[in-house]
Amino acid sequence: MVVTVYTSRKPPPPEEKPPPAPARRRLRAPEPRWIVFAVVLSLFASMLLVNGLVTGEFTQDGALESTADTDRVPAAALNGGPIIQTDGSTTETVRVPNKQIVLTFDDGPDPEYTPEILKVLAEYHVPGTFFMIGSEIAKYPGLVRQVKDEGHEIGIHTFTHPEMSTKNEWRRDVEMQETQLALAGAAGVASVIFRPPYSSTVDALDNTNWTVIRDMGERGYLTVVNDLDSRDWEPSVSSDDIIEAVTPDGDDGAILLFHDGGGDRSRTASALASVIPELLKMGYTFTTIADVTGMNTVNPPASVNSRVLGVSIVGAVQIAQHVTHWFTWLLLAFGVLTIARLALMLVLGRRHAGRNKRGKFRRTWGPPYEKPVTVVVPAYNEKECIADTVRSLAASTHPIRIIVVDDGSTDGTAEIAESLGYRNVTVIWQPNAGKPAALNTGIAAADTEIVVMMDGDTVFEPDTVRHLVQPFADDTVGAVAGNAKVANRTGMIALWQHIEYVVGFSIDRRAYDEMRCMATVPGAIGAFRRTALAQVDGLSDDTLAEDTDLTIAVIRSGWRVVYEERARAWTEAPTTIKQLWRQRYRWSYGTMQAMWKHRRALIERGPGGKFGRRGLINLALFQTLMPLLSPLIDVFLVYGLIFLDPLETLIAWFAMLTIQLASTIYAFRLDKESLKPVWAVPLQQFVYRQLMYLVLIQSTLAALGGIRLGWQKLQRAGGLSALLGARSEA
Repeated sequence: MVVTVYTSRKPPPPEEKPPPAPARRRLRAPEPRWIVFAVVLSLFASMLLVNGLVTGEFTQDGALESTADTDRVPAAALNGGPIIQTDGSTTETVRVPNKQIVLTFDDGPDPEYTPEILKVLAEYHVPGTFFMIGSEIAKYPGLVRQVKDEGHEIGIHTFTHPEMSTKNEWRRDVEMQETQLALAGAAGVASVIFRPPYSSTVDALDNTNWTVIRDMGERGYLTVVNDLDSRDWEPSVSSDDIIEAVTPDGDDGAILLFHDGGGDRSRTASALASVIPELLKMGYTFTTIADVTGMNTVNPPASVNSRVLGVSIVGAVQIAQHVTHWFTWLLLAFGVLTIARLALMLVLGRRHAGRNKRGKFRRTWGPPYEKPVTVVVPAYNEKECIADTVRSLAASTHPIRIIVVDDGSTDGTAEIAESLGYRNVTVIWQPNAGKPAALNTGIAAADTEIVVMMDGDTVFEPDTVRHLVQPFADDTVGAVAGNAKVANRTGMIALWQHIEYVVGFSIDRRAYDEMRCMATVPGAIGAFRRTALAQVDGLSDDTLAEDTDLTIAVIRSGWRVVYEERARAWTEAPTTIKQLWRQRYRWSYGTMQAMWKHRRALIERGPGGKFGRRGLINLALFQTLMPLLSPLIDVFLVYGLIFLDPLETLIAWFAMLTIQLASTIYAFRLDKESLKPVWAVPLQQFVYRQLMYLVLIQSTLAALGGIRLGWQKLQRAGGLSALLGARSEA
């Protein structure tokens, strides 16, 4: 390990350069990675929208009550048959001839009930007319082709089954055109017959529903209502009731209304198997709308353009269905895994806390570790904090030597550290080379077996070092993670970080200690055995998360890494979104680099393999993949509120929030923290969580692009000693 160290003199100041000319402000174009993210999120939202439109549950069919207002309904319609043709000025109707029956089925196709009905029709060689909903056509194009290929007629029953009399011209046009395109895409045909949702018999015509029939007539459609309603849409109806309802009086012909979708139609097929032979015995024959009206077909071939557009619509619906289906199962799987992981972490965290309590079950490492240790403080432009840091170390109750490594600071950090006049403080200057190099310089200068590492913006309590080094009485321990805490808890951003730190250290690190898969000894407070450091060749600059990289390397070398919650360090957290973004960007990017660097741990044997199959999988699933899915989860929440049951969606969301809140309270109690900040946990779901997953997304895209980052310096306010003093008095 080669380092360049300057201890005899301060490096010469940099040459002064003239200030640059003010640059013109330009509008910045979005970075390509954010364009990719926006496109992916938009595509997912579009798929959910498509799926929501075609799967949104509609009200089950049933006849709307008519009014007495019929003055605008032509007499020919009021006194005519159930097949209505009108162009607005003239109206003609057609009745089904005596002893003839037209079987019609609404609200399909349905993958469960339509095939059952088709079997009954095929058994008796009887044709049927299926008034299909466009959204169902797009979902089940195979069934539509089967209906057509078996010689049955297909009519239009709108795309989403709305009450058409309450919709404007544009909505009606969309409902009809989209259904025609879906039909063209599924079966290659069009349709000239239409049945309004919630329609009934001719006797139910009034001014309101006539406007729909007239509008459809002007578009070239024949409107087909019914003579007899099977009422199979009623929940309490029996097969005998259905048979009675569809049996005509005398020799009258009739259009019979059944349903093959839109709800529970389990009784329809069984009733139909009784209705058809009974009507055949009575001398009835079964016919179609085309035969009754004298047309060759009600389903002429669709145009080429309609087929192309229809195939696109059906394809989009199929893709949206599959994506939504698989994402729902993925979300469910991750939800179960998250809850199971949380339960495991709470149990292990409780076990760890129980072992560290006073009493006969308290964990002991051996005789007290009282040998002197070296504390290495890497510093780069830390003038606001370095004095507080060094003073806190000088008050240590454990014998220590302090080495401050100034990594090319330009703000007088080294001079401040030297001016404090502590005899056990050594200041080392070196050209700016990054944090890993600064730490390696301090390690090389250390003359003790245990080296404590901390940040230049952190302060220790007097007993911190003493608690931190006690586990080294066990010869198998190679590193110890301390308990980092946020000192500046004023402001919402800092408060959210305080909550995050408490949960992360009080529960997660305790559990990692129990499972022996501690992925990170934090840079703010950690101690290492020099033998272990030498074995892994010190810190590496291969990643931006040098602390994670080093910890994993130590574990893979066979050493144990533990957590000591009593060793507390107080650090200054970022107070602005910009500062927080930069810090977390570096952390998440560096963690990904470390995971990739140590990927072979997944297949290793021994301690490294155990860590790989526990720690690396945990990092991959719960700190990378799940957060990456968070934007889609938020979009899915909106989807649930709009297209699913809003109450069930909100209950599920609040249940997860309650679990998170309960675990946060438990973590605060374990760490003996005040519960006052817990009120901010729900707000984290609307701001902080989104910020963190955006950081992770940027880190992922940057990692895929191979971008490198340097040692990013955050703006510090200083005054940590004063903050801690005020906190102690409180």
